[in-house]
Parts: sequence; C-alpha cells; structure tokens
Amino acid sequence: MKIYTLAEDYAGYESPFLAQHGISFLIEHKGVKLLFDTGQNAQAVLYNMKLLGLKPSEIDYIFLSHCHYDHTGGLMGILKEIGRRIPVIAHPAIFRKHFVTKPHLRHVGVPFRREDVEKHAELFLTGEPFQISNGMYSTGEILEKEGFERMELEVYTLKDGRIVRDSLSDDMSVVIETSDGLVIVSGCSHAGIVSIVKHSIRLTGVERIKAVVGGFHLIDANDERIGKTIEAFKDLGVEEV
Repeated sequence: MKIYTLAEDYAGYESPFLAQHGISFLIEHKGVKLLFDTGQNAQAVLYNMKLLGLKPSEIDYIFLSHCHYDHTGGLMGILKEIGRRIPVIAHPAIFRKHFVTKPHLRHVGVPFRREDVEKHAELFLTGEPFQISNGMYSTGEILEKEGFERMELEVYTLKDGRIVRDSLSDDMSVVIETSDGLVIVSGCSHAGIVSIVKHSIRLTGVERIKAVVGGFHLIDANDERIGKTIEAFKDLGVEEV
C-alpha cells in the first residue's frame, strides 16, 4: 500500500511541490487507486501529481471526507482531468448549506451544486460503513463518540428555515487492512480521531493500528484534550502518526 500526499498546508523548504490550505491524498491498495479529498482547488493537486508521475486518468474512486471547501474544492477540476465517470463517495448530507457567521456570513461547504457534480461523476452517497474494494473501507458516519472529543467549531446549517449549529455528522474516514495492521486515513477528524480509530477497530475486527494519517483538527484544542488523545493512542497501540 502507498499513500501520496498530493496537497496540504506546507510543501517544505525549497520544495518543487505546491501547497495550499486543505488536504488531498492518493491511496494505492491492491491495484485500486482512491483519491481521498481534493484540496481547495485542482491546480496544486494536478501539478503535484504530474511531478510524482501519477496520472489522474488512473484514479478509480474519489472519497470526500466531509463538506468543507478545502477538502472538496478541487473536485470538478480533477473530474474533468480524469475524463470519465467514476464513483464519488460521500455522506448524503454533504451538499447541505454549511456556513460561518464570523467575521461575516460565508459559505464554507462544497463549492459546487450536486447537479454539476452529477454531470461528471456517479455519486455514491451513504452514511453506512461499507467495503470500497478488497481490504479498503469507508467508516461511514461515526455515531459512537468519546466525551472529550466534542466538536467545537462555530459552523452552522439551515434546518426548516432556522439557523442551527452544524455537528458535521458527514465526517467519514477510510480504513485499509494491511498485513501490518490497520491504516486509518482521516480528512479533518471532526468526529474525533480517537472515536474514528475505535470505530475502525469495531468495523474490521482488527485491533493492531499500523498508522493514523491525516488531519486531526487539534490546532485549537486545549491541553486536556490533546493529553487524552495521546493517552488513548498509547492505549490503542497506534504505531505511527
């Protein structure tokens, strides 16, 4: 199995690669290539793929971990570069209104309409966990959450004409079974990275965690939450982060 980082916030000193706020990974496993998130726009992702000798036309699936624009914004440009209809896997709620109000009202969800995406791809929208390919799974929606992993982002959605706090229930991850244990790939871990790891163990029945890769969204977390996350990783035997 290989995981290529196609875009993230930092490209490295004197690096030939482009960086942008957001994340995009390419996962190769048993002959299947899955693009995990698409960054903020397609430019950096496609540029970095070219430098790595990777062809967009060989991508088999696209997986969107959640609605945020810095994980979905490159979708349309990448689909057009792929040049054929492939499945785009995501939660059914991914196209909802999703916005912040500080410092002003701003949409921060998927920057495309569902109808526009359907012109170029086959949407596969489900919150259920399922096998994408041999040994590679979508976690589906994370329902059982650790008490200390409360989602504290000030983001909102509309429900029956009312503005309500958005719990980001569409947050999903990918789990890969390898001979060395599970590799768990997360976009932002809005569901809580410890909750995601425990869910992955229940889903697969595999207790060895080879690696946890991706965004954990602990940048504004207090010391207590970070400490509890570290202790949980130790207790779960996470080998690499």
